[in-house]
Amino acid sequence: MIEQSTNIKYLKGVGEKRAKMLEKLGIFTVGDLLRHYPRSYRQWSDFVEISKANIGDTCCIKAIAGKTPSGVKIRQGMTIFKTDATDGTDVIKITIFNNKYMAQSIEQGKEYYFYGKISGNLYSKEMTVSEIADVEKTKSVSPIYPLTQGINSKYISKLVSTALSQGSDILKEVIPTHIRESLCLMEINKAIKEIHFPQSEDLLSEARRRLVFEELFVLQIGLMKLKGHGKEKTQIVLKGDFTNQFFESLPFTPTNAQKRAINECIEQMQSGYLMNRLLQGDVGSGKTAVAASLIYNMVKSGYQAAFMAPTEILAIQHYNSICSFFKSFGFNIALLTGATTAKEKREIKAKLKSGETDIIIGTHALIQPDVEFSNIGLVITDEQHRFGVRQRNALLDKGNVPHTLVMSATPIPRTLALMIFGDLDISVLDELPPGRQPIETYCIDSTKRERAYNYIKKHLDRGLQGYIVCPLVEEGNDETLAAAKKYAEDLASKQFSGYSVGLLHGKMKPKDKDKIMAEFVSGKVQLLVSTTVIEVGVDVPNAVIMVIENSERFGLSQLHQLRGRIGRGEHQSTCILISDATNDNAVKRMNIMKTTADGFKIADEDLALRGPGDFFGDKQHGLPELKIAMLTDTFILKEANTFALKVLEEDNNLDNNQNLKEAVEKLFNKNKLLN
Repeated sequence: MIEQSTNIKYLKGVGEKRAKMLEKLGIFTVGDLLRHYPRSYRQWSDFVEISKANIGDTCCIKAIAGKTPSGVKIRQGMTIFKTDATDGTDVIKITIFNNKYMAQSIEQGKEYYFYGKISGNLYSKEMTVSEIADVEKTKSVSPIYPLTQGINSKYISKLVSTALSQGSDILKEVIPTHIRESLCLMEINKAIKEIHFPQSEDLLSEARRRLVFEELFVLQIGLMKLKGHGKEKTQIVLKGDFTNQFFESLPFTPTNAQKRAINECIEQMQSGYLMNRLLQGDVGSGKTAVAASLIYNMVKSGYQAAFMAPTEILAIQHYNSICSFFKSFGFNIALLTGATTAKEKREIKAKLKSGETDIIIGTHALIQPDVEFSNIGLVITDEQHRFGVRQRNALLDKGNVPHTLVMSATPIPRTLALMIFGDLDISVLDELPPGRQPIETYCIDSTKRERAYNYIKKHLDRGLQGYIVCPLVEEGNDETLAAAKKYAEDLASKQFSGYSVGLLHGKMKPKDKDKIMAEFVSGKVQLLVSTTVIEVGVDVPNAVIMVIENSERFGLSQLHQLRGRIGRGEHQSTCILISDATNDNAVKRMNIMKTTADGFKIADEDLALRGPGDFFGDKQHGLPELKIAMLTDTFILKEANTFALKVLEEDNNLDNNQNLKEAVEKLFNKNKLLN
């Protein structure tokens, strides 16, 4: 009898060799196979007549095959198979590249569905076929799965069918019966059958709703279990509220949003229960001042505070800011990064352990095993999504479970915040300090590039500075970095000859980054050519203009983050987006950038445009990967959140919900989050 825990290699049609291939898709057991959901479906019934198929379209036709395709080897490793087919309205040439199995499966005189791209002309059409299906043996809908080399959708579909034929109750029900009944959710094994082999659109929709709810329900339960320590009592309690003392030392008046966020944090840290909070604020909303206020309260109450940033540049900037905030208070503040010398590290760690150091600021160097604290009360991490839960927890483990504040300048739609930061309470800075001028944003095509360069020169001639963001999205490989260097060299020797041009990219050594940034901050470098490493952290008030090449290749939120590097001083700032893209999506994104500076509106638009893709551009480190739920499943997420809270209120350890407990542990222990 097959069970959900049965090793996939024991399923008929698999074996050792194919099991290794399936493992690349995360399929280790029969249960994993059944939860390897289709990414889409081929509607074979949605075919077009050959005579009406347009050149350039990718579509499905239903036609009778001529003879079995003959193969012609055009070079080593490449064989083309050709035949023709007709549906009575016209004849089309069929071409199959390098797939002997597919070609030989075609029999003369039989009717097939052919799926592929139409080429040729009105008088002689050709289809490059990617899929075929025998009309007699094929249902109107076929699942299309995420694949790996050596595995196709037809094979996975066959395995799923084999598994389902060997048992009607393979998967355990993890949703409590009363929840399933109140929401009219389909039973798990029926939902699995319908998601793989839908009998109708309505049943497919019901199956998806049930599986999305389950995935988000299990995710929310797990995140709430992580958050559970935030409801624990703690000995780390503020001895008073020293916020007004701190405010009196500031050269500006905090915004109402800053005061509200600080208040929320202070109340929690005075309550005797742990604070575990996300501080969300747009670029320039004053998150660092909020952090400084909390650090001040913590140190005045006799505790240490740690502030962790994702990059050395950002850590140094925070160190300088915190030192500036506290220059009149006599606090002992230290900076610890990968570039700190061995001797300095030993001294810093000794003072930290003895309690002589009040505040430590640094990169991931803070979570090294030999970093010990005397009496840590508060941990702050900046740009939280770049660390992930595991790294945050590594810093929390340094003390007797200190209060936690995580900050993000990446505006996140509330739905997504709940999904990713479900283990945190949320404070939002939704107003900017007075006096900040809006950044003028323009979008031009590449024919106007020289005019943009001349516009930059006018600003440089006035003693101001600017950025040009390279037309490169990815950091890291040698080819990309070589292109960035050549791009900067060309600008320095041609369009910006006579000006001081610097280059900054993610693979530079920390000391080289620091040198370039120091030269840019001091004004020695007038124009900084950079990859997206400047997206977070560089704060140069004298930089007032930015040109972003190939801007269509960036997400809206990333463009907003890049733009946020300017407009931080007293001068009017300008962002110029260069793009030759004409597709609707790209044009819409450029228009959004031109018309709004509200990061939260931009984030919502970004989410709507990009759908279920990864919102940040790279995977969330340590967070479970969603298999079927999408970021747009807002209503179901809210339902899942509500019922997860109710379940944990009644059964916090899930002792009465063993199947649910196992599902949570499996999901989170894969990512080493629940220990």
